[in-house]
Amino acid sequence: MATTCEKILQEVRNLQRSEIGEAGEGFDKAKQVGSSTMAHKRNPIMSENACGLARVVRSFIIPTYENALLWHERDLANSSSERFTLSHASSLLEDVVAKTTKVLSNLWVDGTRMLENINRQKGLVMAEKVMISLVDAGVPRDEAHEVLRKASMTCIETGEELIDVCSRIPAITASFTSEELEGLFDPMNHLGVSLELVDEAVALARETISD
Repeated sequence: MATTCEKILQEVRNLQRSEIGEAGEGFDKAKQVGSSTMAHKRNPIMSENACGLARVVRSFIIPTYENALLWHERDLANSSSERFTLSHASSLLEDVVAKTTKVLSNLWVDGTRMLENINRQKGLVMAEKVMISLVDAGVPRDEAHEVLRKASMTCIETGEELIDVCSRIPAITASFTSEELEGLFDPMNHLGVSLELVDEAVALARETISD
């Protein structure tokens, strides 16, 4: 449980980095100070704290394993250890879960910044979709991969948009119309069934909690 919470909060911390800025921990502008030296920063303090405590919880794994080794299954070498590990791990885990709940309950998400980060890549994040679509159109996979590899290298070297590079490649223009190619580069067409999966996960979680 502690590790799962840390995985979630580590992602929150990463997304809150200034150069990403897509989501992050809630921040009280009126009362909270983000950094002692950089006044503009809004550090994910609670997430960092919970991640550190989760590591302490995991540290109790070693003595717990050691406690499995008892002389004739009768000695009490485990007793003194468990009086410490069980109580402390439980208390720390409760705090980690509480902090995780508070962070997720006050999470901010910046959809505009997400699109900016995607657009900053000049279409390179869509290369996989174009390659797979080429394969679906009948182009051998190794050939499709090479076409997109070269196109991506050109995009990186020249600073052009990948869609502009692709629109000049015969293997691609022979497989897609200009409208179809634009559709492959539309981020909204890459969501798949993710929205439905989120709704199902939330519904399942609420049902479990209510039970």
